[in-house]
Amino acid sequence: MEGLIVSLVFRCGVIDGQPTTGEETMALRWITREEVSELADEAYAIRVLDALDAASPPAICAHDGTKLV
Repeated sequence: MEGLIVSLVFRCGVIDGQPTTGEETMALRWITREEVSELADEAYAIRVLDALDAASPPAICAHDGTKLV
């Protein structure tokens, strides 16, 4: 993959209501930390895992579109 990609992951919490799908979301579900690595490519899973780690500062990772480099 050529070019630059900026991808942001935010850690959020539920305040009220039920999660729903919409124009930008075809499906959603709650998953465990372990399922993140099973369901997502390495380059995307690391973003979610970093966001879940409240003790760490914001992370910057380089990848080739799928794998970390």
